[in-house]
Amino acid sequence: MRNINYMLVLLALVLSCSESDEVPKYEPVLLEIERPSNFPDIEYNLDNNPVTEAGFQLGKDLFYDGRLSSNDAIACAFCHEQAFAFTHHGHNLSHGVDGAIGFRNSQPIQNMAFYNSFMWDGAASHLDLQPIIPITSELEMNETLANIVQKLKSDSNYQNQFVRAFEDGEISSENILKALSQFMLTMVSSNSKYDKYVRGEDNITLSQVELDGLNTFQNKCASCHATDLFTDQSFRNNGLPVNPQLNDTGRYRLLEDPNDLYKFRVPSLRNVEYTFPYMHDGRFTTLEVVMDFYDSGMVDNGNVDPAFLREDGTLGISLSDYEKESMIAFLKTLTDYEFLEDERFSEF
Repeated sequence: MRNINYMLVLLALVLSCSESDEVPKYEPVLLEIERPSNFPDIEYNLDNNPVTEAGFQLGKDLFYDGRLSSNDAIACAFCHEQAFAFTHHGHNLSHGVDGAIGFRNSQPIQNMAFYNSFMWDGAASHLDLQPIIPITSELEMNETLANIVQKLKSDSNYQNQFVRAFEDGEISSENILKALSQFMLTMVSSNSKYDKYVRGEDNITLSQVELDGLNTFQNKCASCHATDLFTDQSFRNNGLPVNPQLNDTGRYRLLEDPNDLYKFRVPSLRNVEYTFPYMHDGRFTTLEVVMDFYDSGMVDNGNVDPAFLREDGTLGISLSDYEKESMIAFLKTLTDYEFLEDERFSEF
């Protein structure tokens, strides 16, 4: 009888262990990346990296993990805070390991699925490649992908997550980057007051001052801030006085083409109410200052876009006080509170 009881106890222990120590397996449960009806087509090839529940969660964990930096403290989220459309709130330039300071303002992370290049100068031609730039920058995360792979391989939780997220189950540079992309691809900001107005949802209307601002925007700004992404994704020189401390030559840094001197990406204006400070070096703290700059602050730095040349030969976009006021009112209708507060993207 004692032997029978012993065998029953042993069997119970084995069954208990098998239930709690379940071997992880690939879990290709797809998450759909929807294109809002007022958006252009998705640019990212989802066939090469379909977004799954497991891949999304893995990418999210990596996004908030400081171990992607050399000092194990600077996560992607350090410079990209959700409440501010994933920008570095209050900092004109990005910060990195050991107090290092970069030379550009952190851009928002939103609607990446619809973009064809990334960074202020377009240095990344694919979303999967974009994280390599901040990860390897000495002024930001100062790490190598090879080191990150070794760190993650020593973590049993990540070992299981990679198995669930990718068919080959490998903790590799490629899969790390693909997981980060899967997380970023889900960050679609498309439910602002403006969006609901143009799509005829929830009986949303714009006030007269907002409508006036929209009209001014369409007449004077929409050629660059085009489509409902509010950027034509081009690179332009907008006549900013050169910052002598940085002497950032913009897209010229890539191929040293003189035609690219001081050209920077036209940023999206979505959630612009919360993505301050503005411009590639964060020099402007308010939308009012931005409006004043375009009206009367532009300078000829040698390569200003012709779109900013007035008929009288001066540079700028002529704006009355009311046009500035109403346009700011309109721009605030681009704030998507659902996106800024979406628990799917928060760390906790």
